[in-house]
Amino acid sequence: MTTTDLPRALVTSMVEDAITAPSMHNAQPWKFVHRTGTDTVELHGDPSREMPREDPDHRALHLGCGAALFNLRVAAAHHGRRAVTRLLPRRDDPWHLADVQMRKDPVDDDLAALRPALRSRHTSRFPFTDERIPPEILDGLQAAALLEGCRLVLPGAWHTDTVMDLVHASELFEAADASVRAEIAAWIRTGAAEEDSAHEGIPSYALGPRQYDVTSPVRDFDIARRATGRPSLRFEKRPLIALLGTTTDTPGDWLEAGQAMQHVLLRATLDGLSTSLMSQPLEWPELRADARDPSSPIGYVHMMIRLGYGPRGRATPRRPVSEVLAFD
Repeated sequence: MTTTDLPRALVTSMVEDAITAPSMHNAQPWKFVHRTGTDTVELHGDPSREMPREDPDHRALHLGCGAALFNLRVAAAHHGRRAVTRLLPRRDDPWHLADVQMRKDPVDDDLAALRPALRSRHTSRFPFTDERIPPEILDGLQAAALLEGCRLVLPGAWHTDTVMDLVHASELFEAADASVRAEIAAWIRTGAAEEDSAHEGIPSYALGPRQYDVTSPVRDFDIARRATGRPSLRFEKRPLIALLGTTTDTPGDWLEAGQAMQHVLLRATLDGLSTSLMSQPLEWPELRADARDPSSPIGYVHMMIRLGYGPRGRATPRRPVSEVLAFD
């Protein structure tokens, strides 16, 4: 292959699409490398963006990178390339998460069709209405997860109550752990002078309103109340929650789950749904196991996704491509 087969401008454009992916606290824990003379883009995790207290095993980091990997596949299809992915290609380098070969084979039109959702998918921390989601839309979301080797389970009433109990328990765990609260606070952007770059983290406008009651699983990232002007609103009484999981729990599973998560989120966006991600109960080992429905085929839950109709969230900042893409 020559460099004309994968021009720098094309690689840059595809990575610009890839980094619209969600990640824990919008930390954006990814790096991309294109080596001159190849048709392959490498995906690496960025250890400088790890969260030792909330994500000591780097499971959430892999989920975020998996979501960016799925976006890269969508972008490749949009540009007439077929992305052939190899996960964890080097046993001696656990931070080398994937190699993506961009072939000039017939593209996946279904993937290319998701591209408009890349920049319209945003986390919504606002109340959703009680409007029922049609079964055919939910079936489509479950099919999207299956295409990535994962399952999306819609828990029944009793298990939804269990999940909500876990959410509220995790809030108590967090409130009692100063080191976890400090780690979260480091990624919240309220405009204060002492804060780090505005190209990462969760800005105050994306925090959403405060909850008037405690019925919602939406996480309040500003329990220290540093952000001003947030109204208090009532959230839906019976949120629709979907559990995304796999049968095993390895780094490869986490990358597949990240791709499935993003496939579901993009499909939901095109279907007119608003979404928010709920990882808080999954960050505590003593709670995560209870998130699983024992009657489901899921062995391990990797993400809880809240689905519904309501206000769309706003775009959160992204680091410049020059910071996350290297040409070697």
